[in-house]
Amino acid sequence: MASPAAAGPGAALPPGPARRDFYWLRSFIAGGVAGCCAKTTTAPLDRVKILLQAHNHHYKHLGVFSTLCAVPKKEGYLGLYKGNGAMMIRIFPYGAIQFMAFDQYKKVIKKHLGISGHVHRLMAGSMAGITAVICTYPLDMVRVRLAFQVKGEHKYMGIIHAFKMIYTKEGGFSGFYRGLMPTIVGMAPYAGFSFFTFGTLKSIGLAQAPNLLGRPSLDNPDVLVLKTHINLLCGGIAGAIAQTISYPLDVTRRRMQLGAVLPDSEKCLTMVQTLKYVYQQHGIRRGLYRGLSLNYIRCIPSQAVAFTTYELMKQFLRLN
Repeated sequence: MASPAAAGPGAALPPGPARRDFYWLRSFIAGGVAGCCAKTTTAPLDRVKILLQAHNHHYKHLGVFSTLCAVPKKEGYLGLYKGNGAMMIRIFPYGAIQFMAFDQYKKVIKKHLGISGHVHRLMAGSMAGITAVICTYPLDMVRVRLAFQVKGEHKYMGIIHAFKMIYTKEGGFSGFYRGLMPTIVGMAPYAGFSFFTFGTLKSIGLAQAPNLLGRPSLDNPDVLVLKTHINLLCGGIAGAIAQTISYPLDVTRRRMQLGAVLPDSEKCLTMVQTLKYVYQQHGIRRGLYRGLSLNYIRCIPSQAVAFTTYELMKQFLRLN
C-alpha cells in the first residue's frame, strides 16, 4: 500500500490519530493566515476609519474619500499603512484564535448543551470573538495609538516604545485594557452575527442549489464547499450585517483606547460616559455612526477575504 507521501499532495490523510495530529495547529495557522490576508487588504481603510472615528484634528473636517486622498499628501503613501505592523502582529493570533475557537465552541455546544443549527452558530461565534479579543487586546491598543498619530507629531516611536509608554504612564497592565468592556459588548453581536450569517448562507446555499453554488472540497471529495466567488459574497453580506449592529460600540472602543491622546479623554472614561458624550457632541450620524460608510467599504471585502481564505486554507491543510 502506498504511503501518504507517495500518494501525492492531494491525497486524503488516513483516519485516526495520524489525521488528528496537529489539527489544532493547522486550524490555528488557517485562521491566522485568513486574518492577515483580510486586514492587509483593507489596511488603508482601517487607518482612515480610526482618524475619523476619533475626530483627529488634521482630518476631522474631511469625509472618507477626501481623507483617503489627504493622508498620502500629508504623510506619504506609507501613511495609509501606519500601525499596520502592530496590526499584523495582533491579527495573526486574533484570526487564528477566533476561527479555531469557533470550530471548537461549535463542537462543545452541540455535544454538551445539545444545541445545533442557527443558535449554536450564533453562540459559538460570539464566544469565539470574545476569546480572541481578550487574548489580543493589548496589541490592538498599541495598533490604534500608532495609527492615530500624524507625521511630525509622533508620541510613540514604534511598537515596543508604545508598549513601554502605556505601561509606565497609564497604570501598568490595566492601561492596555482600556475600552475592553465596549469591545466585548460589541464583539459578541459582531462576531456572533458574522459567523451566524456566513454559516447560515453557506448551509442554505449548499442545501438549495448544491450544483450551482457548491463544488467538492479539494482535500475531501465527500465534503461540499461553496465556490470561491459565492464564498466572497456570503462573507461580505455577513460583515455588513454584523458591522451595522455593533458599530456604535466600535466608535466607543476607539475613543476609550486613545485615552490621554484625545483632549476630551476625561469625558470618555467609561463605556456609558463615552456613548453619551459622543451622542451629545456629535449626534448619531456624525458621532455614533461616523465612518460607517467607510466601514462598509472596509468590512465587506475584509470579511469576504477572511472567510474565503479560511475555507481555502482548511482545504489546503486538510481540515475538512
